[in-house]
Amino acid sequence: MSTPNGTPNGTPGRHASTPSRESSVGPAGSDTSESSVDSTNQKPRKLFRIRSKAGELTFGKLLTNPTFVNPEQSGYVGFANLPNQVHRKSVKKGFEFTLMVVGESGLGKSTLVNSLFLTDLYPERHIPSASEKIDQTVKIDASTVEIEERGVKLRLTVVDTPGFGDSLNSIDCFKPIIQYIDDQFERYLNDESGLNRRHIIDNRVHCCFYFVNPSSHGLKPLDIAFMKAVHHKVNIVPVLAKADTLTQLEVASLKRKILDQIDEHGIKIYPLPDCDSDEDEDYKEQCRQLKNAVPFAVVGANTIIEVKGRKVRGRMYPWGVVEVENPEHCDFIKLRTMLITHMQDLQEVTQETHYENYRAEKLAHGGSSKSGKSAPVSRMENGGGDMSDKERELRQKEAELRKMQEKLVRMQAEIDSKKPQLIQNGDLKSQDV
Repeated sequence: MSTPNGTPNGTPGRHASTPSRESSVGPAGSDTSESSVDSTNQKPRKLFRIRSKAGELTFGKLLTNPTFVNPEQSGYVGFANLPNQVHRKSVKKGFEFTLMVVGESGLGKSTLVNSLFLTDLYPERHIPSASEKIDQTVKIDASTVEIEERGVKLRLTVVDTPGFGDSLNSIDCFKPIIQYIDDQFERYLNDESGLNRRHIIDNRVHCCFYFVNPSSHGLKPLDIAFMKAVHHKVNIVPVLAKADTLTQLEVASLKRKILDQIDEHGIKIYPLPDCDSDEDEDYKEQCRQLKNAVPFAVVGANTIIEVKGRKVRGRMYPWGVVEVENPEHCDFIKLRTMLITHMQDLQEVTQETHYENYRAEKLAHGGSSKSGKSAPVSRMENGGGDMSDKERELRQKEAELRKMQEKLVRMQAEIDSKKPQLIQNGDLKSQDV
């Protein structure tokens, strides 16, 4: 008895006597496959081998028995690639940074920000006239722009404060700024305490560029009052604006005077992080120069000027050209290097120091309002201290609750005093109780 192919029953077919056939797919050394016949059930099977620089991965029958060959050397685990994973995840997620610029009008704040990030953050900016500045108050103007450079995305938010220091009476001009910083902390705290904490937008102010007027010969009382009010809420970086109006000797003298006034009044500006001992010498020298450049004397310009056959960004004067990106002319490059190099540290200081201080103060204040009620009451009874409208409303409600409790206690006492007499007379009913 023979099979339809003409071979006896139980004998292998023609393919069994011939050797296995190999067929290559693609270029040599990339993907290969082998076909063979299983002698037990006469079903052909294929072996797929994928060869690459990382090793060889072989799939057997029905792709159920994979065998992976370790491409690395013996003694290598692989956790050295963890920074690469963090890098890929961070690049995919993107970065967020909020920069606040504070200073008097006309010091070049908007021009400097546009020069730092090579973008136009104020395309429809309205410059108020002299008559409009009379009644102008401090406003908070936040502009957000998405910047992408070599595949890295940055969500930059610049908070401008037009009207700061422009009025004759500038005692309370920085209160809206402090309120804005606290509102961002409160918003982040609420989002962090909510149910959906996966996509929290960080709008907290990570850095504040405070512009000092170069014609004021140091810090004015308004400058000192503002920095003392916000130095425990935000990282302050003092900036000496319009440095091209001063000579190099005047810049150096004014820098020393500003630092002396900062130390005298106990103002805490952003401290640049110290270098580790294992850092290279170039990075140590860069950090040393950045620390010596504080406060940064900067010049901002968005105009391209051709000087000696090369195009530079700067300002042209009758006596020459001031190059913005020339370290010998101003500290613009040093300021941008400080901001970009230590941007992650600015965010960490905001998270671990300023935000945690606000959060601890907020929780402590909430706990004291629930447990310690005697102190506010005694203060109110003594007539000392000022209370807000919310505190005053809470005190009134507490007083009303105490009156209602006292009234209930008196009614219960009257009912308890009448019970024996009603029981003796037999007139006690359920509705009376």
